[in-house]
Amino acid sequence: MRWMIRYPLYQMLTALLFVLTSVTCAIWLTQALRFIDYIVNRGVPLSTFLYMAVLLLPDFFSLVLPVATFSAVAFTYNKMTMDSELVVMRASGVSPGTLALPALIVALGATLIGYVLSLYVAPLSHGGFKELTYQIRNEYTNAILREGVFSTISENLTVYVRQRSESGELVGLLVYDGRDQRAPVTMVAERGALVRTAEGPRVLLINGNRQEQREGSSARVLYFDRYIVDLGRLQPNSAALRWREPRERFLGELLSPDVSPQTDPTMYNKFIAEAHQRIVTPLFCLSYALIALAALLTGEFNRRGQLDRILGAVLAVIASQALNLGATHLATRELGMVPLMYASVILPSIASVYLILAPRRRRRTVAEPVPAE
Repeated sequence: MRWMIRYPLYQMLTALLFVLTSVTCAIWLTQALRFIDYIVNRGVPLSTFLYMAVLLLPDFFSLVLPVATFSAVAFTYNKMTMDSELVVMRASGVSPGTLALPALIVALGATLIGYVLSLYVAPLSHGGFKELTYQIRNEYTNAILREGVFSTISENLTVYVRQRSESGELVGLLVYDGRDQRAPVTMVAERGALVRTAEGPRVLLINGNRQEQREGSSARVLYFDRYIVDLGRLQPNSAALRWREPRERFLGELLSPDVSPQTDPTMYNKFIAEAHQRIVTPLFCLSYALIALAALLTGEFNRRGQLDRILGAVLAVIASQALNLGATHLATRELGMVPLMYASVILPSIASVYLILAPRRRRRTVAEPVPAE
């Protein structure tokens, strides 16, 4: 009896690790390439880029794990069917529950891992990723002022740099400072540099002019050899005040958000919907495994293959996921749709369990002799 569990269990774990690793790496690579610009144009070290890319992995693992579980179960049981191994097990009197046990063990293990990722690791890594990108935008010189780009440093403060030399010197600067709305200032300079001080970054302008426009008066023009523009304290204290998105927060913070349905109903709904999505998502590992079992453990053996059953299981998984995504989107607008999120995972599971356990009763009914007239 042990080999009936160990053999498919080993096959499924191998397939699960392969699918999980390959699909996650493919998605991770496409997403990580978006941040190559941080190295090429913004002066971010390679180690920081790699750390940023690693922080993306838990989110991808959470998304891929249910699909990888379904793929591993479907592949293993289809292979065992094509090799007539399941046929021999059934002929020896092994019940459908025993045949499904290895898949259920894998699915339950994947579900537990999914909860660890969803409830703790993913929000922690996503928060670290957001914090790191925030620091990159505010701490690295090249990230603040980019060549040929109007960089919005803060509200009503914009800086344009025409060219940046290899030594870091800025050529052709335009600064618009509208922080004092009664007297907005426009500054133009031939050259300049970004200087970091204990009070925050400063822009040193060389050989330029400063134009100030006050209401009810003509523009004032000041020509200067050197002029310093205070960009304000972009870090480090302001980082601590950064508002955290729902995906960065843990389950307790989502269920008890710092916004109320009266003051900000849209954001409150997003917090609650995100909390329930964290609870529902790992359950898809078990649900998708049951769908695969229902497709491959029911019906009669067909030497031509089970492609139609596998396609049916794939369509059921797609429909379940589509229902969940739609329910999650609707729940951000109306919290009454939250039960639909749970229905997207519970209903397919119940239907699959029924299909797995029902065939024997049906076959016995069909096999009963018809009384002679």
